[in-house]
Amino acid sequence: MTNDYPEPQAAVALDARPHRKLGDLDVNAHLSDPSRRQDFVTPMFDIIAPRYDAFTRLFSFGMDASWKREAMRAIVASSSHAHHALDLACGTGDLAVAIARAFPTSRVVALDASPRMIDHANQRLADPTRDAAVASRITTTVGDMSALAFDSASMDLVTAGYGVRNVPDSTQAVREMARVLRPGGVLVTLDFYRPAFAPWRALLLWYLSVAGNAVGWWWHRDPIVYGYIARSIEQFMSWQAFGALLEREGFRVRRVTRHLGGGIALHEAERVS
Repeated sequence: MTNDYPEPQAAVALDARPHRKLGDLDVNAHLSDPSRRQDFVTPMFDIIAPRYDAFTRLFSFGMDASWKREAMRAIVASSSHAHHALDLACGTGDLAVAIARAFPTSRVVALDASPRMIDHANQRLADPTRDAAVASRITTTVGDMSALAFDSASMDLVTAGYGVRNVPDSTQAVREMARVLRPGGVLVTLDFYRPAFAPWRALLLWYLSVAGNAVGWWWHRDPIVYGYIARSIEQFMSWQAFGALLEREGFRVRRVTRHLGGGIALHEAERVS
């Protein structure tokens, strides 16, 4: 077994990649077809990358920050050490930086399918006001969380923030998380889920659809950019079903913390087999 990490991805000028107008696509067809789903999701995140952090704060009324602090408390409490950590769907790298800061001997890989997200993560790490020693222990890479380029049992910690819901095959993504984690390693995920209670589900998805379409039009002149969230949740699973999936794929779920009536959940799990 080796622990060689990929080389950091070189940043590409942020205006060098053309934006693809997502409204021109058949969104439901792309989301329901695993072979086409990533063709929608990756360009979407390329578009929203410059305003991703601002959007998550606005859309969640600031609750996203508290959810991620809660995730970090769970990570620190459940991981006696995390020499090798992998943050999937890393976005602009906020969770990866927090992990590197919490575990001073750690090496952290921050992986995202969106090249523009990785551009912005690199910008965060290059910020001269940040701790250079922390940034030096973080490697960024563009990659597919359903086909991870890491050795089996090479990671002590795997995290995924708002990531599993967006992959074409959730089961395959969980299998890859299990494969790269050593026995006893820790998985912490934070994501949106489909609430089981139908009236609340209808209300939550209505809000996410209306607000997402409005912000998508306001910022990008493309409503589906954020309106996608409601559609993706509608086609996703409940937090209970995700916990059952983890158990089937070799994890022991230690704890589930729910918010927004089950619309958001934090799963803490241990790799047992």
